[in-house]
Amino acid sequence: MTDQEQPLIAHLVELRNRLLRAVLLVLVIFAGLFYFANDLYLILVEPLSVLMPVEGQMIATGVASPFLVPFKLTFVLAVLAAVPFILHQIWAFISPGLYQHEKKFAIPLLLSSILLFYAGIAFAYFVVLPLVFGFFTGIGPEGISFMPDISNILDFSLKIFFAFGIAFEIPVATFLMVLSGMTTVESLSGKRPYIFLGCFVVGMLVTPPDVISQTILALPMYLLFEAGVLASRLIRPQEAEASEAE
Repeated sequence: MTDQEQPLIAHLVELRNRLLRAVLLVLVIFAGLFYFANDLYLILVEPLSVLMPVEGQMIATGVASPFLVPFKLTFVLAVLAAVPFILHQIWAFISPGLYQHEKKFAIPLLLSSILLFYAGIAFAYFVVLPLVFGFFTGIGPEGISFMPDISNILDFSLKIFFAFGIAFEIPVATFLMVLSGMTTVESLSGKRPYIFLGCFVVGMLVTPPDVISQTILALPMYLLFEAGVLASRLIRPQEAEASEAE
């Protein structure tokens, strides 16, 4: 075996071991949460259940839905709970190949991306879902019984959660684009009208087809973009200091 093949195999083995650790943690968390699967689903649908009319109720149109829907929710929650550990494993794998100045930015960016992702999910649960469910439950015509399917509620909620979780990563993405030299603060500032319009286009594509959820996603996206531009201005003094040191 050549010297070039040995490091490659060693890296692959390390990657496999770290992936196995991440999968094992997800399974352990899933096993601990599965007993509370039904309770977790009731917590998920609480923003909708408190708005439902007295004669309305949730239904399960699939034979296995009463089991599979809480099962799916519990697995997704296990993955979300394990995200910090998964990202830590990724960081431990790639950090030996980074320069010292890259590590200085990487750790704050990693922590902020985790916090922003969770903040996006929390914003979706406490702000977006009550508004969207309130709109849907109040706009229906008279005489229509509102009986949503539990599987559709889960899919709808997860789509909202991931849309807002990813959207809240915009400051990190903006900072990385400026840091890598892909764009500049001045260029981004000059494209504000197009970015504002683009936020509404993205909101239209990744959220359910209603104006409420699209607007609630688009406005925070633009504000987060502005936060990313503001944070990116901190890069310029860093570059100036580096050039003076050289």
